[in-house]
This record gives sequence, C-alpha cells and structure tokens, in this order.
Amino acid sequence: MPLTMNRDVFITCAITGSGGTQDRSPHVPRSPEAIATSAIEAAKAGAAIVHCHVRDPETGVPSRLPSLYREVTERIRDAEIDVVLNLTAGMGGDITFGSVESPLPVNAAGTDLVGASERMVPIAECLPEICTLDCGTMNFAEADYVMANTPGMLRAMGGMMTALGVKPEIEAFDTGHLWFAKQLVKEGVLGSPALVQLCMGVPWGAPNDLNTFMAMVNNVPDDWNWSAFSLGRDQMPFAAAAVLAGGNIRVGLEDNLYLKKGVLATNAQLVEKAVAIAENMGASVLGPAAVRDKLGLVKRAPKGASS
Repeated sequence: MPLTMNRDVFITCAITGSGGTQDRSPHVPRSPEAIATSAIEAAKAGAAIVHCHVRDPETGVPSRLPSLYREVTERIRDAEIDVVLNLTAGMGGDITFGSVESPLPVNAAGTDLVGASERMVPIAECLPEICTLDCGTMNFAEADYVMANTPGMLRAMGGMMTALGVKPEIEAFDTGHLWFAKQLVKEGVLGSPALVQLCMGVPWGAPNDLNTFMAMVNNVPDDWNWSAFSLGRDQMPFAAAAVLAGGNIRVGLEDNLYLKKGVLATNAQLVEKAVAIAENMGASVLGPAAVRDKLGLVKRAPKGASS
C-alpha cells in the first residue's frame, strides 16, 4: 500500500526502562528524582509524552514499588513544563524457568509474577494519562526468561485501565499481539481508536527489517494512533521510518544509550535528534496539549492529592 507520511508527529521519550542498563551509562536515571528530572529535560527538548519505569535508587535494579511511581509522578506534575505521563504496567509478569530438563520450580531470582490487581496498583494510585499494556507473552533474549501476559491477564488489566479512565498504550512486539489487541477492542475491553506502540527488533519478537515493519504497520487499523521504535543504532532510522509510514516517534534511554558511535546520550539529546529528523522531513512536532486532544486524554491528580 502507498505510504502516507505523518505531518503532525508526537514524540515519546522512554526514560529508563527495565533492562540491565543502569551500569552501562551514567545517564540512565535510577532514583525517582533523577527519573523525573530526565523526563522534564526530555519534555523541554520536545517530547510530548514521557514513558516511565522506576528503579531501586541504590542498585538501579528495576522495581514496581508504588511509592517510587508516586514520587516520579508528583515530581513530573509539579514541574514548570507540561508533559503527558505514561507509566508502565508491564512489571510483575516475569518468569525465569529452571533448567531445560527441570523447568519447575522456577528460578526465584528471576521471577516476579503477580496478579492483575497488584500489577495495576501504581496505575490506580497515580492515574497517569497513559499506561502500557504488553499485548502478549514473549520469549526475550535470555535463555529461560518469558514475559508472561496471558489473554486472561490482558483482559483483566485492560478492563481495569478502561475503568480507571487511563488510556492503554498497546505494546505490540509481533503481529499476533496486534491481532489480540483488535480482539480486545472488539470485545469492548479497550476503547477505540486505540493507541499502539510497535516494538521492533526486540529478541525474539518482530525483527526490525522494513518488510516486517510494514507488516506491523499494515495490521494497525486506519483510525488508531501508533508510534514505533527500534533498538540501539537503529533507533533514529526507525524514527524516520515511523514518520514516513504515517506514525509517531519513540526514542529514549530505555531503547538506546548512544547519540552516535562511542558517544553516550542523555534523553534530552535523543529527543532533540528526533525533533530534528521529524522537522527536516517537513513534519510539525506536537506539544502535550495537542496530543491530549488527539488521543482523548484526561490529565488528573493522583489519588489523595488535594483538589
């Protein structure tokens, strides 16, 4: 099908992620203060949306403590610059099996598997405008690790997001994830038009070649909004590819640590580079107010905050 370039682009910055990158770059933020500061700097650089995980402030190990999410949320909302807040709901679905001959019991050190309600606690308490819904189970690069998101779990979590009035960002790591996302909309679990993030090049999901990318794009309904990203040195080429194919951009240290070969990046620098790519292609970069209008988002204070 012919490409229709997106002329009004929004940029999401994925601030810190849940990968083991905390010791690979001094710019990967660990504490809630550092995560919020990096998110605010990304917003100043042109990101309309900031996507946030949290980490243990001392070790940098990924965490899902609600108190850390609350602090990040409050710091971002108290900032002098506006930005759309997108929190992950992907934590709590990790299974690391035992050996290939004795997969059970699971490896406790690498397993963090909890129920839908517990996974949704930070979302219910913080009420971000957007939260992620990883729309399928997937093998990652590690030998015995599985990101577990069963149909039942996704229906439960998606229903909770809809009831809270938080917009799910469907994380699609392969075409089957888009297939199930459309089923969730058909069932009324998720509203339409939906919001999708195409996650390219994550082992062992959809590879980041352009044929696979366009297969993913062509499986997104025409009235849905979508963004895309790829990893490492392919982050910026896929920023351009997403705009060219009609979508929006995601960049950030969750997916790529480098500004160019041998030069470690900050989140703000990656956003600045993405802004330049979009504008040099002839697109306008949308701010947070325009994105709220486009996506039908509601900005609210977290539970317990004074009105």
